[in-house]
Amino acid sequence: MKTTIQEWKQDLPEFREKTAAFYAGELDKGSYKGFSGYYGSYAQRGGTSSMLRLRMPGGEVSGEKLAFVAEMIRRYQVERLHFTTCQTIQLHDLGEQTVCEIMEAALDAGIITMGGGGDFPRNVMCSPLSGTEPEEYFDVSPWAKAAGEYLLGFIKAEKMPRKLKVGFSNSPKNLTHATYRDLGFAARPDGAFDVYSAGGLGNNPRFGVKVAEAVAPEDICFYIKAMWLTFRAYGNYKNRGKARTRYMQEALGGADAYKAAYLEKLREVFDSGEDLKIHPEAAGVTKTGDGTTPSGSHIIAQKQPGLYTVVWHPIGGQPDPEVFCAVSDAVRQMEGVQMRLAPDETAYLIHLNGTEAEKIAGLIEKDTAKTKFEQSVSCIGASVCQVGVRDSQGLLSACVDAVRTAGIPDGVLPQIHISGCPSSCGTHQTGAMGFRGGMKMVDGKPAPAYVLYVNGCELQGREQMGRELGTMLETDIPVFLVKLGRTVAESGAESYAVWNEEHPEALEALASQWIR
Repeated sequence: MKTTIQEWKQDLPEFREKTAAFYAGELDKGSYKGFSGYYGSYAQRGGTSSMLRLRMPGGEVSGEKLAFVAEMIRRYQVERLHFTTCQTIQLHDLGEQTVCEIMEAALDAGIITMGGGGDFPRNVMCSPLSGTEPEEYFDVSPWAKAAGEYLLGFIKAEKMPRKLKVGFSNSPKNLTHATYRDLGFAARPDGAFDVYSAGGLGNNPRFGVKVAEAVAPEDICFYIKAMWLTFRAYGNYKNRGKARTRYMQEALGGADAYKAAYLEKLREVFDSGEDLKIHPEAAGVTKTGDGTTPSGSHIIAQKQPGLYTVVWHPIGGQPDPEVFCAVSDAVRQMEGVQMRLAPDETAYLIHLNGTEAEKIAGLIEKDTAKTKFEQSVSCIGASVCQVGVRDSQGLLSACVDAVRTAGIPDGVLPQIHISGCPSSCGTHQTGAMGFRGGMKMVDGKPAPAYVLYVNGCELQGREQMGRELGTMLETDIPVFLVKLGRTVAESGAESYAVWNEEHPEALEALASQWIR
């Protein structure tokens, strides 16, 4: 790994040079965006500051990495960070020198930013509680980390898709959307993986094609290389709008034809004689509890007796920097504790004994969601993102405030998913309820608006794209959600999910009052 870090460092002078040129007005934002994505950095909207994406393979943030991020927050007075839906940590509002210095320091800390944006393999995703959940099929985290290491070697490969997202799931909960990523490994009860390929959300959404069953975990890198070869052979890398693996399903004539093409490349990889088998170390947990049993709504028990996890979901995935630093300071004094980031912008602090769990729960209490609805998901939004259309974070904040003011009880509203544009970074297409940013002409003038999606599902075996109901003005959405919450509460249903199932036509009828 040290050699790789040194190789990445050789690219830093060029980043400094181009970043200086951009901030001096000598390089336009389009050219800079095309360059800086390789480094995991983009200029924010307005071009006066930058963001930096810290890759956290499998969403795992060790105590040492937590301490590094906290140190950067304090040293450079970072006021905004974001837990992303791809299980990374983004630092925002960074100046020209700051983004360069943090990038270099991150490499020294073993955190690679390269490939965090642009046409490269993105952060490998993994079920956040893998290794701790009693109901999981098996711990997939060692395999996800190994895949992440292998994929680093493809960052400079030619003819890559515009993004290559790889995910691992440890159960049918499918939190990482392994069945509809560019490449996904879904755990089975027998300790093997089913492999899915050429899926993805956004424009032209597709569920993945199951290309293999009962794959031995040590063989996963053969399947990763076959994915790359398949795209090189059949992907439309000349058209950026279609340079994603999911377009190959249609281009090749359907799922069966795509599967045949993929398996052809897989045979080539196996026949090449290249040894791609991996044997990662098992992620064993030797820590034991301290005999205490903590209580609190943010604490859950692990399958390891006496150990606990604290659930921290800052609104919109944007933690208070002071709370983040306080959590890091506490974790430094605790044995074997780490953070796991989730695709719904939740952070989990795992491997805590009872006393430690209560301490961490106390630290995050004022900075975490209090209800399922407050755990809603939002991309960073157009106030920051150059390609964003709507301020999704602003909408989520307005909705949370309205629901709190109205006193809507927990459970009667679902977790919603908000994307500021069609890219679906907020995963609006497979949420129980999703909103996609756009606009609507009102009295001849464009007004901020969102398209409403309902009844999407991410569960393996029950995957479903949400049905598009129509467009709501941004200002009407909090009103709609308050009315929905009151309607469900007054019905006596125990939850939104139960109400929606028992009254399948009611949601559309209610929403129609605000659909334009």
